[in-house]
Amino acid sequence: MQAADAVATDAAGDGAAVVIEGLDKRFGPMLALHSLSARIHYGRLTGLVGPDGAGKTTLMRILAGLLVPDAGRVTLAGYDVVRDNDAIHVASGYMPQRFGLYEDLSVMENMRLYAQLRGLDAGHSAGLFAELLDFTRLAPFTTRLAGRLSGGMKQKLGLACALMARPRVLLLDEPGVGVDPVSRQDLWRMVQALTDEGMAVVWSTAYLDEAERCQSVLLLNHGQLLFDGPPAELTAQLGERSLRLENAGTRRRGLLSRALDLPCVSDGVIQGEGVRLVLRKGADAGPVRELAAREQLRLERVPARFEDAFIDLLGGGPGGSSALAERLPPVELDSDVAVSCRNLSKRFGDFTATDNVSFEVRRGEIFGLLGPNGAGKSTTFKMLCGLLRPTAGEAQVAGHDLRRASGAAKARLGYMAQKFSLYGLLSVQQNLEFSAGVYGLEGKARRERIAEMIDTFDLGNWLSATPDALPPGHKQRLALACALMHRPPVLFLDEPTSGVDPITRREFWTHINGLARKGVTIMVTTHFMDEAEYCDRVAMLSRARLIALDTPDALKRIAVGAGHADPSMEDAFIHLVESAEREATAA
Repeated sequence: MQAADAVATDAAGDGAAVVIEGLDKRFGPMLALHSLSARIHYGRLTGLVGPDGAGKTTLMRILAGLLVPDAGRVTLAGYDVVRDNDAIHVASGYMPQRFGLYEDLSVMENMRLYAQLRGLDAGHSAGLFAELLDFTRLAPFTTRLAGRLSGGMKQKLGLACALMARPRVLLLDEPGVGVDPVSRQDLWRMVQALTDEGMAVVWSTAYLDEAERCQSVLLLNHGQLLFDGPPAELTAQLGERSLRLENAGTRRRGLLSRALDLPCVSDGVIQGEGVRLVLRKGADAGPVRELAAREQLRLERVPARFEDAFIDLLGGGPGGSSALAERLPPVELDSDVAVSCRNLSKRFGDFTATDNVSFEVRRGEIFGLLGPNGAGKSTTFKMLCGLLRPTAGEAQVAGHDLRRASGAAKARLGYMAQKFSLYGLLSVQQNLEFSAGVYGLEGKARRERIAEMIDTFDLGNWLSATPDALPPGHKQRLALACALMHRPPVLFLDEPTSGVDPITRREFWTHINGLARKGVTIMVTTHFMDEAEYCDRVAMLSRARLIALDTPDALKRIAVGAGHADPSMEDAFIHLVESAEREATAA
């Protein structure tokens, strides 16, 4: 793709594609952006990162000419975003956070419509369409309805439409959300090609491994710019404050909880069989060394990551204790196996969504279900929750056969759906009340449980708001609160942290780890490969079939022979999926 007049210069002559000067934006009493100044250059990929409410989407919409700033000035490709608004829409391509195309139109129909909206003659744009379809690898799917595309393919279609007018500046608002690692690789490939040709690309993201691959990063918090520069510069500021407790094994959840409660620790995560920690600036590592000595574990310094520096700059992550889990009595089940399925299959007409899948999940285990978009994860989840009837096979949850006692099984599980599924016409308080009623809570127990959820998930200031008015993090907190209202012994979480910032993800995993330590069995799907590290075991699906089942570290070792000396979970995911694809093609 060639961007029209891809390289231009601003008034200062330094080749900046976007110049932001003293930008302010208010929404009522809330100051979304404050005194923001920055430059974004052609031929570079610039990451826009920050926690929920930092101002990322507000800034994106101002750059796209969709919002008017209250103070300050922004120019894009030499045009003022307010005075030259029509020119901004030609010079920029904008891909919003939520899929904004028409799901009941086909791929080609969406492209034709978007061409007309951009003032292009769709009847004489066959060459442009062919180029975009080839670039995004969507050529085989032109007749498929957009609503039936996988998450990754939807993002590629959105990208194709954003590139329709050959913009100088491309604005991508969290394009990787809900997209599996293989599809994200394709997005990276396409964006790299665009920047190589001179286009300026701004990529807003909640994935910090994505931000680390950007050439420059703007880090926002509460509407202010905290850092502007290459990710490596921020990472270097951490020095030698990243540590790892090696080979913690089954003790790692308890170790992480205790380490995070140490005043000297700024952040911590589970990483396979180990626990990765970040010390606070100027802190003595003595308490961490003492913890390692007591547990007879090796403590090593490890290279800092951008994620370590990001969390540290924002003041550190949440502590290691979950108030929710502390209130929960230990879970008891009649069997050590909490969830099992045997030869589970689901077909929709001629389409097989889940094909002969078998596994068992032990009591108190965190079990990850991973795979590319469309692999069958959500379908498998829905069958195990009693929301879909299997075509073949059998499944049990908490000792109940889903074929004969689905009602009893549903009463023993909590389910947080992939797409926010609470009631938009009800307030936060009413959603909580409704969930309590559905699970049979009454009287004092009902009032106490609702109050507990409001306090635990910090929902007090949002009780009269509708779910759609909530920030992404609070929306997911509400969904998790409703799923946990009845204290189920088995919890199904379908991409629970999709679209939320890294600090909120850590908060969620503090609760999840705490619940597992109390014996709650947790099944989780995720596209964040660092979250897969928290799982005791991971099942990988591809093309509806189970292709691997093992611990995260064991799956990573499989990828060692594929050219990775120290493979990440993402490397393992891509290796396993691509190997399965090759075998399926060869067969």
